[in-house]
Order: sequence, then structure tokens, then C-alpha cells
Amino acid sequence: MDGLNELRGSWLERIASASDEAALEDMRVAALGKKGEISLKMRELGGMSPEERQVAGPALNALKDEVATALTAKKAALGDAALDERLKAEWLDVTLPSRHRRSGTIHPVSQVTEEVTAIFADMGFAVAEGPQIETDFYNFDALNIPGHHPARAEMDTFYTHRAEGDNRPPHVLRTHTSPVQIRYMEANGAPCRIIAPGRVYRADYDQTHTPMFHQVEGLAIDKDISMANLKWVLEEFFSAYFGTAVKTRFRASHFPFTEPSAEVDIQCSWEGGTVKVGEGDDWLEVLGSGMVHPKVLQAAGVDPSQWQGFAFGMGIDRIAMLKYGIPDLRAFFDSDLRWLRHYGFASLDMPSVHAGV
Repeated sequence: MDGLNELRGSWLERIASASDEAALEDMRVAALGKKGEISLKMRELGGMSPEERQVAGPALNALKDEVATALTAKKAALGDAALDERLKAEWLDVTLPSRHRRSGTIHPVSQVTEEVTAIFADMGFAVAEGPQIETDFYNFDALNIPGHHPARAEMDTFYTHRAEGDNRPPHVLRTHTSPVQIRYMEANGAPCRIIAPGRVYRADYDQTHTPMFHQVEGLAIDKDISMANLKWVLEEFFSAYFGTAVKTRFRASHFPFTEPSAEVDIQCSWEGGTVKVGEGDDWLEVLGSGMVHPKVLQAAGVDPSQWQGFAFGMGIDRIAMLKYGIPDLRAFFDSDLRWLRHYGFASLDMPSVHAGV
């Protein structure tokens, strides 16, 4: 028994002096492993007499349990000490202000689309939408665009390919949102008052044109609508959008889907290479418009002898450039974060029909 007391004292002292968990693990193996000192003592029980085994067995088990308990306690103490040291090294003053985190911004196209929608909604216009991949009929035929018109050439329009042996006319990526007007009149008839914002596609690319851009078209159909109503609607829109009274000038033009047709200019001035809307003696063309052609009404199932109305269309990207001083249309679609941070809008700046513009 005296040998066991010495063995106990020796192991408890060594465990208490362990400096790290690796050394402690080595001690566990040396004491309690298969070939550990205490494990070898346990094997000696088989060679003892029953009387000796009765005395030595409980003593060895008690020693084994005491050493195991000491190892567990020391391991926990070393873990706590290591954690304390790490926390001291990683100390942080939580009262310091946090690092600035950049927040996302609203793209100018999204911003202006919401502004346009809110202004026209205030004038009683509903929003209509339609597919971006259109049939030849809705994109051209129903809008009185003849087969020889340049807009139907492959150099100007993106056509889809049919499978070999499929002789149906190809679909197109819509070149304007006018097909939405036809679909709406087919489904709802007259009277109606709608705008149709959305993406459109044309094979063009320069400082003021991109293959994909955004357009909003307006349509109002009733029994006694005239060009005077069109002029009022547009001047009200531009005055609300630019935040100042804006005069318009109508110039006679030609579009297959309107008769009479007019291009609309807004009053502006040029100073230092920048344009200021609502002042000066210059004019800037911004959209096309006119009275809806009777053949377009017929194609949509509306009787032109009973109903008439006006239509107009403008580029959302273009009026965004005018209002916010953006010089190059191509930058809208370059995914340049620096550009977005400069021209983007905070989420709370987004206008709505309820909150106003």
C-alpha cells in the first residue's frame, strides 16, 4: 500500500505541474494507457492471492479514479487559462463606433421608372405590362407598320430563329412597348388610360443608344380626346418630373401608328455644355406622339368610328440622363459600382403613389 501512496503522490504532483494540454495528454497515456504505469499495476492483480487481491483491487481502482479525476480537472483548468489569455489578446472596446458599411443604391432607371409611374398614376393612368418576346403581329402588323418598313429589317431588330421546317413568322425582341397597348385594348376595350413601361431592344449602340433600353408609352382612348389633351398631359408630366414649369413644342412628323403625328420638344437652355430644362430659348426633342391611327384601333378590336385617343412614347433612360446629368447612356449597363454609388439613390428616396414624388 505504501507503494500505491507514493505512486499516487507522484502522479498527482506531475499532473499539477503540467504546463499545457499536450503534456497532460502524454501523462494520461503514461498513467492510464494500455501500457501505462497504473494499468500495468492493475494487471498484477491476476497473480495475487485472493486475500491480497481483496485489499489491492479497491486501492488500485481508487488510485485510477483519482488520477483520472485529476487529469480531467487539470485539463479544464488549462482550457480556462488558455481562454483567458486569448480573451485578453482579443479585447475589444464595444463602445467604439462601428465601421462604416456601404449600403446598396437604387439604379437611376428604377428610380425614374417609379417617378414616371407615380406622376402618371396621379393623372389617372394605370400601368400595363406585356411580354418582351413578341410576335410579328403585335410588334409590327397591328401597329400599321408595313412589311417594307426599315424597322422590320434584321439590321434594326432582333429576330428569333425558328426550327428547320417551321414556316411561321419569327418572334422578335420587342422594339417598343406599343404591343402592350394592343394587348390591353384587346382584353379591356375602350375607354382606357394606361402607361406601359419596360425593356425594349434595338440593334444600335453608341453614346445615346444601347441594344437594350427602357421605354414608357402612354395611351388614352375615349370618345372626345384630342391633341389638346395630349399637350396638357405631357406638359403636366414634364413640369412634375423636372420640378419646374416646362413648355412643349409640337413638330409635325410621321409614325405609322399615329395620325396626325408629332415630335415633342421641351424648352431648355445650353450653358457650359449642360442642358437646363424649363428655361431659355432652345428646344430639345424628347418623344414621339400623335392621335392613334384608326387601323391600330381596328387591329385591337376597338371601333374607330366611336373611339379615338392619343399615344406617346419616350425613353426612360434618356429622361434620366436629362434630369440627373448623366452624360453617357452606355454607363447605365456597365455594372460599375463607382458609377452606381455616384448616381444611385438611397432606398428611402424611392417615390411611390402613396408617398408622392
